[in-house]
Amino acid sequence: MKNLITIIFSFLLSSHLFAQNLDIDILKDIQTNRTQNSDRTFENFSKATYPISAAIPIGILGVGLIKKDKDLQRQGIAAGAGMVVSLGTSYILKKIVDRPRPFQKYPFIHPAIVETDPSFPSGHTTAAFAAATSLSLTARKWYVTIPAFLWAGTVAYSRLHLGVHYPTDVLAGALIGAGSTWASYKINRWLQKKRQH
Repeated sequence: MKNLITIIFSFLLSSHLFAQNLDIDILKDIQTNRTQNSDRTFENFSKATYPISAAIPIGILGVGLIKKDKDLQRQGIAAGAGMVVSLGTSYILKKIVDRPRPFQKYPFIHPAIVETDPSFPSGHTTAAFAAATSLSLTARKWYVTIPAFLWAGTVAYSRLHLGVHYPTDVLAGALIGAGSTWASYKINRWLQKKRQH
C-alpha cells in the first residue's frame, strides 16, 4: 500500500511539473516570437472585452423587449446570468488559487501591460467565451458563431501575447465562460418547459 501511495504521489508530482513546464514553455515561445508592433492591437482587444461582453446579453434582452419576444427576453436574461456566474466563478478562483502573473515569477517575460491581481483564471477570456457562447446559442447561425468564437479566441491569445497570463489561465477561463453560459441556457430551457406543463 505504501508503495502504491508513493507511485501515485510521484505520478501526480511529475504530471504537475510537466504541465507547469509546458505552460511556461508555450508562453515563452509566444513571448520570444512576439512583434511589439502588434502590442497595441492586442491591448485594444483586451480593453474592449468587458464592454463587448456586457453589451451582448443586454443587446439580446433589448431586441427581445423591442420585438416583444418573450423567448428572446429569457435568452437575454440567461445570457446575463451566465456572464454573472462565469465572472463570479473566475473571481472566486482568482482569490483561492492566488497564482502570480507570469512576469512576476519569470524575469524573461516582458509584459506589454502590467496587471497585478492573481493570474488564474483569465477573467477577460472568461467574459469573451461567455459572450460568444450566449451569442451562438441565441443566433444558432454559423455566420454568427464562427466570428464570435474567433473574437473570443483572439481575446484569449491577446492575454498570452501581452504576457499577463499562462496558457492554462486562458484555457480555464474559456471553459468557465462557455460552461457557465451553456449551463444557464440549459437551465432556462428546462424552466421554460416546466412552466408550459
